[in-house]
Amino acid sequence: AVLVHYSTDYVFDGAKDGPYIETDSPRPLNIYGASKLEGEKAIIESGCRSLVLRTSWVYGLHGQNFPLPMLRLLRERQQVNVVADQIGAPTSSRMIAEATAQILRQQQFQPGLFHLTASGHTSWHGFAKLISEYVQAPVARIVPISAREYPAAAARPANSRRDCAKRVSCFRLSLPHWEVEARGILQKLHDKSSQSVGGLRL
Repeated sequence: AVLVHYSTDYVFDGAKDGPYIETDSPRPLNIYGASKLEGEKAIIESGCRSLVLRTSWVYGLHGQNFPLPMLRLLRERQQVNVVADQIGAPTSSRMIAEATAQILRQQQFQPGLFHLTASGHTSWHGFAKLISEYVQAPVARIVPISAREYPAAAARPANSRRDCAKRVSCFRLSLPHWEVEARGILQKLHDKSSQSVGGLRL
């Protein structure tokens, strides 16, 4: 059997200028990141056949992830403040699931630690601007703010960009640009505009 473990961008402090690679030294900013890092270490040190996948900015059609609350806020408010100085690659849960399945189906499966995110990058503010294109109502003004101005319960890394060359080299698996995938997900929400989606009516 193969143990598949999903980890997070929170294992890094986000201080690096460029994209993180798998061998960069982790430095978590909060308890969540520290606990995920301990999980990574325990799995790798156990010697079991494992696949540790670090992903980030996960969203999808269901649950309280970034797009659904943002759709509501863009409809209900005249102004929405969104963090613009945190950078990463929004990666859908569907993309993560399909990529994992493709890796596990390969005959010459290679265990190890890999980064698994969509290609490209943006800010939360950039993601919100894309989401606003799919709102069927007058859209709130989207104002860029700094992370310091946003009352978050825990510190997040400013830089969540990942270098995924190791994954591409080992599995020949490239993932689409984040915007291509996001537009597909947002279009599905748009097509269901006459229905209640995740407790929201678009």
